[in-house]
Amino acid sequence: ARALTPQTAETDAIRFLVGTQSLRYDNQIHIIDFDDENNIINKNVLLHQVGEIWHISTSPADKGVLATCYNKTSDTKVMTCAAVWRMPKELESGSHESPDDSSSNTQTLELLCHLDNTAHGNMACVMWEPMGDGKKIISLADNNILLWDLQESSAKAVLSSSTALEGKGQLKFTSGRWSPHHNCTQIATANDTAVRGWDTRSMRQIYCIENAHGQLVRDLDFNPNKQYYLASCGDDCKVKFWDTRNVTEPVKTLEEHSHWVWNVRYNHSHDQLILTGSSDSRVILSNMVSISSEPFGHMVDDDELSDQEDQHQEEKIKEPLQDSVIATYEEHEDSVYAVEWSSADPWLFASLSYDGRLVINRVPRALKYHILL
Repeated sequence: ARALTPQTAETDAIRFLVGTQSLRYDNQIHIIDFDDENNIINKNVLLHQVGEIWHISTSPADKGVLATCYNKTSDTKVMTCAAVWRMPKELESGSHESPDDSSSNTQTLELLCHLDNTAHGNMACVMWEPMGDGKKIISLADNNILLWDLQESSAKAVLSSSTALEGKGQLKFTSGRWSPHHNCTQIATANDTAVRGWDTRSMRQIYCIENAHGQLVRDLDFNPNKQYYLASCGDDCKVKFWDTRNVTEPVKTLEEHSHWVWNVRYNHSHDQLILTGSSDSRVILSNMVSISSEPFGHMVDDDELSDQEDQHQEEKIKEPLQDSVIATYEEHEDSVYAVEWSSADPWLFASLSYDGRLVINRVPRALKYHILL
């Protein structure tokens, strides 16, 4: 397995979706519900009968709707296609009910619509408009950016605009993210060693970081609280942080992994917390305080301090906190292809390795209290 996503519209229950990559059997989407109080994982399985799942994403507005990118074989040719699906009604929201007999009652996803890519090439990923009503999605297909409008309760996808990456050679997008800032009018894409920003209204490029990484860029993520900040990671084993207003140099670079970094994710609530997953089989949780929205921690009210404390405290406030690696998780024995934060609990995250192992972890309690208090 290499496809993992939190159920974005579900903010009460801790729920992740995993897509499988099996060549021999029908592929599946596993709905993973984590019952935090009892420390139990419940799983429901949905059949995804159209091929190996390479990417999965969920609607920000409708708990039952998701999109997948999957392989389809036709006359010796393999194509990566994308489609929007609906899960059965009773599985839409995170439940703590264990299925009585999960082996016999495997259900099937209902196909809502295909994102037709016959003219555009292989689909790399599908991104939903982050704050939207679940009606706008962007897909990246080879060197094309396609903006779709989902109509008739997602049963029809209409291509509303598109643009293509021009240049020499076989240009292909590897990944992209939709920015939650600027009224959701910007996306960032990765192709080869470059990271580019685009305006979704004009479909024009707004910035380009030519050699963002020494090798292929694998993934991107936007800081949810600081509008110009973007993280990227890639096959040079590095994670880099950028200010898109000045792209000549990264603001920070992390070099903790010893193999390709497949995934980088900002915590949705506390943007100093950064998760990365790599084919060195490790997941690393870093505390990037200096470039977060609270580089000096929480400011202390003057009224609360006595004079002596005051001086001491002022010196402390001027000193930004140190960036550091909080924890390295080594529960995986295979390449970690995906890491994701829960949409419901900001202190909880999941990681997925190719051998199908899903691990759920939480931010160490001491750090959580340090951030909160």
